[in-house]
Amino acid sequence: MTLSWDLLTADQACAAQAELCNVLSACVAQGASVGFVSLDPEPMRHFWLGVIASLNSGDLQLLVARQAGRVVATVILVLAMMPNGAHRAEIAKLLVHPQARRRGIARQLLSRAEQLARQACRTLLVLDTRSGDVAEQLYLTQGWKISGQIPEYALSIDGVPEATTVMYKCL
Repeated sequence: MTLSWDLLTADQACAAQAELCNVLSACVAQGASVGFVSLDPEPMRHFWLGVIASLNSGDLQLLVARQAGRVVATVILVLAMMPNGAHRAEIAKLLVHPQARRRGIARQLLSRAEQLARQACRTLLVLDTRSGDVAEQLYLTQGWKISGQIPEYALSIDGVPEATTVMYKCL
């Protein structure tokens, strides 16, 4: 099935909020370590409202993949940094709905986010991901480097502390 790619404005993200929440919820239900420890929809809704506000201010960019017109994947490029970090950006919420996985969507989203970072004159990207997760291998195959690990960094959906791997990529 054909995919389309959209860099959403705040208004477009607001209109797609239910779809964005659906992707996030489905990923958390599958055990993704993306900041949420339950399937309670309210914190997820508040998260996306914050993203929408940041889109309005230009602090970040939200890229989505659509399949049959519906959002199936997301990635956030966080651009707002302190003055000494104006050359870098952060990759966040690279999410692919479980029903859309194993089709290269995450790789394509990551590549597109890297291109957006270049267009925004960023020369360094950073992210963190659960240590040992399939996402860690994805990033490594795309040229990302491991900076280090932080033990017991985030709680899993089961309440167990898990390590995170901090990664970077020079553009």
